[in-house]
Amino acid sequence: MKNKYEDLIKQTFEFPQPGFDMVDNELYFNDIPLMDIIRQYGTPLKISYLPKISEQIQRAKIMFNVGMAKAGYKGKYVYCYCTKSSQFSFVLEEVLKNDTHIETSSAYDMPIIKELNATGLLSKDKYIICNGYKRPMYQEFIVELIQDGFENIIPILDSKREINYYKEHLKTKTKIGIRIASEEEPSFEFYSSRLGIRYKDILQFYKDQIENDERFELNMLHFFINSGIRDTVYYWSELSKCLQVYCDLKKICPELSSLNIGGGLPIKNSLAFEFDYEYMIEEIIRQIKTFCNQQGVDEPDIFTEFGSFTVGESGATLYSIIDLKQQNDTENWYMIDSSFITTLPDTWGINQRFILLAINKWDKEYSRVNLGGLTCDSLDYYNAEAHISQVFLPRVTEEESLEDPLYIGFFHTGAYQESLGGYGGIQHCLIPAPKHVIINKDENGDLSTYIFGKEQSYKSMLKTLGYF
Repeated sequence: MKNKYEDLIKQTFEFPQPGFDMVDNELYFNDIPLMDIIRQYGTPLKISYLPKISEQIQRAKIMFNVGMAKAGYKGKYVYCYCTKSSQFSFVLEEVLKNDTHIETSSAYDMPIIKELNATGLLSKDKYIICNGYKRPMYQEFIVELIQDGFENIIPILDSKREINYYKEHLKTKTKIGIRIASEEEPSFEFYSSRLGIRYKDILQFYKDQIENDERFELNMLHFFINSGIRDTVYYWSELSKCLQVYCDLKKICPELSSLNIGGGLPIKNSLAFEFDYEYMIEEIIRQIKTFCNQQGVDEPDIFTEFGSFTVGESGATLYSIIDLKQQNDTENWYMIDSSFITTLPDTWGINQRFILLAINKWDKEYSRVNLGGLTCDSLDYYNAEAHISQVFLPRVTEEESLEDPLYIGFFHTGAYQESLGGYGGIQHCLIPAPKHVIINKDENGDLSTYIFGKEQSYKSMLKTLGYF
C-alpha cells in the first residue's frame, strides 16, 4: 500500500512540476535545496527568489506580444508593476531590469520613484501610472515630478474633483487618465466600485472639464475589476462596457490612445492549479481589436498593472513543527514556530490558500493534521488547501519534533503579506517578524543568498511601543 507522503503528492498531482521537485526526500523550490537554506538560516524564514520576478515579467510580455502578432493588432503592449504588491527595494530593482513601467497607489510611492530615478534605475521617460484616491500630498508629489521632467506620469482621475488641483497647479501640458467605476461581481455586497467615475458620467465630464483645456491630454482610460482577469460572463460583460466607453470617447478625443486593463492575472495557489493564460490574453486582444474595428476607431495601446503575478511566485515562508497536540480523538495539531496571522495574514483575513508542502520526511507515512500558530487567537490556524478542505503532512512523533523536526513551506507568498502583516512593526501577541533571506543566481547559475532582514528583536518592539 502506498501511504508515504511522496506517494500522496505524486498520486494527487503531476509531480515534479516547474518550480517544485523532490530529491532524496527533500523539497527543492526553483532548484533551491530548501533544507540547505534552513540549515544555514533556521526558521521561521521568509525567502524571496529574485529570478522568478524577471521570469514572470518576460512570460507576460511574450504572451501579449505573441497574441498581438497573431491578431494583427496595431497597438503596443506596456507592462507596469503595481508597487503595492511589494515595495521592497530588491523587488523594484529586479522589476526594472526588464524594461518595465510603474503603477502607484499612494503618496509615499512617489519618493520611491524619485529614489529609483536618482540611482539610475528608473528614467524620466518611463510611464508612472498614478492610481488611487489622491489626498493633497499625493497630488503635490505628482505635480512636483511632472515639473521635474517626468514626461510620462499619468494621474488617473479617481473622482471628478481631482482635476481641480491639477488645473490650479499645473502649467505644462499633462497626460491624464480616467478610471471607470466598474460594476462589482453579482455576489459582492454592493453594485458599483467606490473607485473611479461611473460609466454614464465620463463623456460629459470630458466635455466639461478636459476637452477645451489645452493643459490636459486625455491619454488613457483605466478599467479594473476586483475579481481579476477570469474567463467569466461577468468579466467579458464589463470589458465590453469599457470598450464602448473607450470608443465613444475616442471619437471625440483623438488624443486618447491607451486602454489600461489593470491587473488580476492569477498565480498558482495549488499544485492542481490550471489557468489558460495564452487563451485569456489572446481573447482579450481579439475582443478589443474586434470591438474597435466595428466602431471604426484605432486600436489602443494596452497597459497592464500586474502585481501578484509579478512578485507572488517569488516568495516562500518556511516553518518548523515544534510541537504535536492531540486535543481529542480526531483532531491532531501540528504547532508551527510562528503565527499565520502575522506572517501570512491573507490566510486569516480573506481565507487565502497557498501551496503547502513538507520540506523533508517525504518517505514518512502521511496523516491528516491541523496547523496551529503561536498567538492566543482562535483564528490562528490553517486546516484546508486550495484543492481539498484538509491538510495532509508526514506523520512525526513528539520526540522527532524536538530532535529532528518536520519542516513545512508555504509557497507563492511574495505579494502583500509583508505590508498587510505590518513589516517591521508590532505583531499580534508580539510574535517577532521572521528573518528574510534574498536568493539570487549569478551569470553562471550559481545560487547566492544574503539576509535582507534579521528576525525582529524585542528592543525594536519596545522602542515602537514607546518604552525607550
